[in-house]
Amino acid sequence: QVQLVESGGGLAQAGGSLRLSCAASVRTFSGYAMGWFRQAPGKERELVSSVNWSGDSTYYADSVKGRFTISRDDAKNTVYLQMNSLKPEDTAVYYCAAGRYGRDYSDYYYWGQGTQVTVSS
Repeated sequence: QVQLVESGGGLAQAGGSLRLSCAASVRTFSGYAMGWFRQAPGKERELVSSVNWSGDSTYYADSVKGRFTISRDDAKNTVYLQMNSLKPEDTAVYYCAAGRYGRDYSDYYYWGQGTQVTVSS
């Protein structure tokens, strides 16, 4: 019913950049907060960044502050995560999610299938 499709993952060198995109089929995209989560092997899913429904408030995990930037384009029903200065510890599957503006997984109702990001040293 509601589809979120991530793209832009892949392999990058440490210090390099990637840009993730999430295209949403939700009817009222502008009414949802959007978030990016990531999950590394053996670890719990964690919130990387989020943006509220109006785009005027953002959140970043301490580990990515100053390196990652979230943005949304409601006209395109798309949310982006620009990732700069990548580190090997950024390696994970990244998931796009839609829901309410919050800090954990329970705040989000719809999820994408994930895209792999691998950063080599």
